[in-house]
Amino acid sequence: MGQINEVHLSKFFCGLLFPSGYDAGAVYKLLESDFKDEIDIKSGIIDFDFTSYYAPEMGPGLKRQWVSFKTPLSPGRLADIKVMTNEMESSVAKDNKRIINIDPGYITPANIILASTKDFSHRIYLSKGIYAEVTTIYKKEGFVKLPWTYPDYLCPAAVDFMIKARQCLLKQI
Repeated sequence: MGQINEVHLSKFFCGLLFPSGYDAGAVYKLLESDFKDEIDIKSGIIDFDFTSYYAPEMGPGLKRQWVSFKTPLSPGRLADIKVMTNEMESSVAKDNKRIINIDPGYITPANIILASTKDFSHRIYLSKGIYAEVTTIYKKEGFVKLPWTYPDYLCPAAVDFMIKARQCLLKQI
């Protein structure tokens, strides 16, 4: 029988989508307040031109950014954090439409995990209506694309951010 071991802590992050001209600083403050932690790494803000999926709700010309949090946490917190970020999105919505999309996930030395409210063949149920997916894995050559990896998670800004966050986590653990 295998031994049950303590889980390794992970570096939590959020992928943010917001309209051009939106004050991301307000979102940073909201995230830091709800996470009860500081944002320690921010990616650059890039154009989100990978899909038009969010345009009907959030409009055209969206921007994408990733931010991570200073204190590593148990990956078992992912479902609760996804519920929290969904509540955050609702709290700033206008006319029942989101003006910001906040997708939480975490980084381990081996992979990037994202939370979702949508079930799919490659997702595993956690709790509270939340699923998790391995979005990409890390090998010697860097992050590796999987059949379902979102294209923005392999763009240069994302890869640079994920490498920095992974390196930070490795120092912390």
